[in-house]
Amino acid sequence: MTAAVQPVRFSVVIPAYNEQDGLAATLDSLRAQDFPGTYEVIVVDNGSDDATAARAAQGGATVIAEPRLGVCRARQTGTMAARGEIVVSTDADTVHPPGWLSRIDHVFRDHPAVVAVGGPCRYADPPWWARLFPPLGFAMVAGLHTITGRVCYLTATNVAFRRDGFAGYDTTLSQGGDEIDLLRRLGRQGRVWWCADNAVTTSSRRLDQGLAYTLVVSYGYHYALAYVLNRATSRPLLGAAPAIRATDAVDVRRRRRRWRRVVLAAASATAIVRYLRRS
Repeated sequence: MTAAVQPVRFSVVIPAYNEQDGLAATLDSLRAQDFPGTYEVIVVDNGSDDATAARAAQGGATVIAEPRLGVCRARQTGTMAARGEIVVSTDADTVHPPGWLSRIDHVFRDHPAVVAVGGPCRYADPPWWARLFPPLGFAMVAGLHTITGRVCYLTATNVAFRRDGFAGYDTTLSQGGDEIDLLRRLGRQGRVWWCADNAVTTSSRRLDQGLAYTLVVSYGYHYALAYVLNRATSRPLLGAAPAIRATDAVDVRRRRRRWRRVVLAAASATAIVRYLRRS
């Protein structure tokens, strides 16, 4: 008698563009999941020119090529290839606690009407302001969910949804399309759940340009403005933000430390000169 093939419960979809350095930790954390059911990991190589695809294959992932740049295109390609009942979206610079998939599974089993489950993320080694603002923001999301039953924000690095009935990503969108627009589309299907105790840890490299740059350029221009214009015109008028690799973030931190030393030395010299003039 032929043994029955167990259906795949989860398909974890990871878009990746030149992520050879951080991908191993992501895949290691997914292999270490305590979820007893079946799940697959799909890495969508989104036009990388480094060893991303090879590292993904070495890590046991199914590798799919999507040469057209764009995170929504990559996530859509991975979702279309998924065999799982539930598609889980995350990123290639993110690590996951061992019980991550199990907690998501419990929510779906305990609440059959739920079509999607989101959760927070933490930043690894963030600047001081990122230790404060993102946790407060996710606490507000959790509080609103507790009071109203509604979810007002999803982070694409920690969201799962039922594959059946999913309308797909809007591939004309860049940043925001896999979060704001995804939430809008999922909300049309049914209830979205927030799992506040199921955080993942993601790289803080995109925050190393500083608070002002993050708010004005990253969030204001590349995220909010790009989402509004691209959705209004159904065309990718504004493309994705420039990719920031881990080595780039290290260089930024070094430059910032060097400038802080210069400013401190200048301030100290000014104070000494003023003191000598008074004497």
